[in-house]
Amino acid sequence: MGDHADQVLGLTALAVMDRLRAGLAAGAARSEVEAGALVHLQAWPGGSLGDLAAVVGLSQPATVRMVDRLVERGLLRREAGRDRRTVALVLTSAGSRAADGVLAARAEALAPLMKQLSGSERETLEFLLGRVAAGLVEDRQGAVRACRLCDRHTCESDPGCPLEGTASPVDPRWQRPATSPRPNR
Repeated sequence: MGDHADQVLGLTALAVMDRLRAGLAAGAARSEVEAGALVHLQAWPGGSLGDLAAVVGLSQPATVRMVDRLVERGLLRREAGRDRRTVALVLTSAGSRAADGVLAARAEALAPLMKQLSGSERETLEFLLGRVAAGLVEDRQGAVRACRLCDRHTCESDPGCPLEGTASPVDPRWQRPATSPRPNR
């Protein structure tokens, strides 16, 4: 049997996901998976179908079907990939707005949960959650998957992303290009 802290963590995680899913359901993304794809592709433009499948946790065929739906809705376009075998996935302007909407819905769903905390309680919780989050993944690919619904700009300030310390990427697909444009906000 787990202890009380485990119980409260599980309860909190489930309730937060319920709120998050409800907030995301009202936007252009029709599912949590589509929402994660839009946010991920906004932060990592030009990724391949294989990259996206790993991030959203779908099979290759299911990812192709999801990408087809996003293309049909004008949220995503396919471009030439890094070699002849790959296709780069890039958000359209409407897709970027939809990703912004996902992040806004996420923030709106999560903000009320923190209002009852004092500034010092909030700092303590942030520190503790950062330590918990740092133990959630073992590699860079896992970190990218875990952050599929994160507002990447929030973690650009101090103290930074709690997953930054994950193992160094060996696969260049998980390295942000130095010339990657910062999405408009």
